[in-house]
Amino acid sequence: MSALDDVLAAHGVGVRPLYQVIALLRTGHHDLGELVRLTAAPRRSVEDVLTALGDDLERTESGVRIAPHAVESYARYTLPASTDPLAPEHAELLATITGYIDRVPPPLAALDHVQATPDTVLRRALWLNARYDLATTRLLFLGDHDLTSLAVRAVCPAAELTVVDLDERVLSYVDDLSERTVGTVHADLRVGLPPAVSGRADLVFSDPPYTPEGMGLFAARGVQALREPSEGRLLFAYGYSPRHPALGAQVQRSLATLGLTFEAILPDFNRYFGAQAIGSAADLYVCQPTAKAKKNRGGKGKSTIYTHGPQSVEAAGTKPALLEALREIATEGGLSLESRPVDWSASGPEGDAVAMDLSADPGPWLLRTLLGTNARRLALLLPNAHPDLGDEASQKALTALTAAKYRLRFLRSTPDNKHAIVVADAVEHPDEILTRAHARLANVALDVPDDLRDLRLVDVPRHRLAALLS
Repeated sequence: MSALDDVLAAHGVGVRPLYQVIALLRTGHHDLGELVRLTAAPRRSVEDVLTALGDDLERTESGVRIAPHAVESYARYTLPASTDPLAPEHAELLATITGYIDRVPPPLAALDHVQATPDTVLRRALWLNARYDLATTRLLFLGDHDLTSLAVRAVCPAAELTVVDLDERVLSYVDDLSERTVGTVHADLRVGLPPAVSGRADLVFSDPPYTPEGMGLFAARGVQALREPSEGRLLFAYGYSPRHPALGAQVQRSLATLGLTFEAILPDFNRYFGAQAIGSAADLYVCQPTAKAKKNRGGKGKSTIYTHGPQSVEAAGTKPALLEALREIATEGGLSLESRPVDWSASGPEGDAVAMDLSADPGPWLLRTLLGTNARRLALLLPNAHPDLGDEASQKALTALTAAKYRLRFLRSTPDNKHAIVVADAVEHPDEILTRAHARLANVALDVPDDLRDLRLVDVPRHRLAALLS
């Protein structure tokens, strides 16, 4: 059956209609028009399947079918059963997912987290498995506080799954519950998509921030993540209030401008605990990239993509007086100053004194900046309530991770009571793995776990750094 497998493989992720063709041919006679109409598969694709069946295809005046003696040999080309998450056969699985969601780290308003209901999470997994052959698919999740990856893992254990997230708590939780059968990678998509997940996925799923800026950025990163953009699919949850259709038009325009075509929009597919302004519901967008999308992927994104907090689209910038105080501390001892934007995506020149404004840091930026920037001195402006600065234990944990590269000083309530400055001075003989944080780990360190070999140090989830660096 290699000829048939070749035909199916050539259709990429959108192969399920051809499975349906095979299922119909196993059950009785059908003519070509009927096969096209019942499966919504293109005529040429149906003809390719019929040709690939060769001598196993029986042709009569009633139509075509798989010959009775060969029917069982095609049993593996089956379609999933019920996609209803509330169906009795899914009760145990729904209970498991409910337990996962009950214990997920609390939503962060600053990252626009709104928790999807357990039945929504399972519906996503069942629908994905029914629509695509997940057993042969690489599926990437851009953010996964909803834990859709765990539902897909339960529905199709053979799927190759990876979660990219800014929230270190989510990465640790998914890693723990999946027993590392789901890959986890740290990234802030505004800074960039890690090379290890770029150009590798067949499907990308995301529930992004519901702003035109957020949707546009996540969509661009999704295209960047696809192995063959024109053959892959991007799936997004997105909702807007029917009282404000202009907001929906803005987002749809941003996706179309990127070069995405809307293959389907499934209304009210997603339901949430919260998000009442949009009816606690969101549609599922199924998008296929065009050739134009390839040209628009990559680059840095806007920092203000959320609807709440210091990174919201309406957030004010940092006051000049605070930045001046940061520069003064950075240049103590006569060092020459260089100001850089928040960015750890690529290796830059080693600086003398580098100042960075991290006052909008949602939590992970501080560590990633320390890992990804080489300088004699780093001076970083942060919120005073930053999780790495809040108490002695937090400061010691951060110090331990970076001790082989930087000696840290924590200046709390400086320059004012809402901010702090962290000063990092380079140690005399830094560890190579820390100074080559943008190199593939397999190239700079021995005994790297297999699932981390293709990552860079700046992409490794925080909960795995201590063991790696030791």
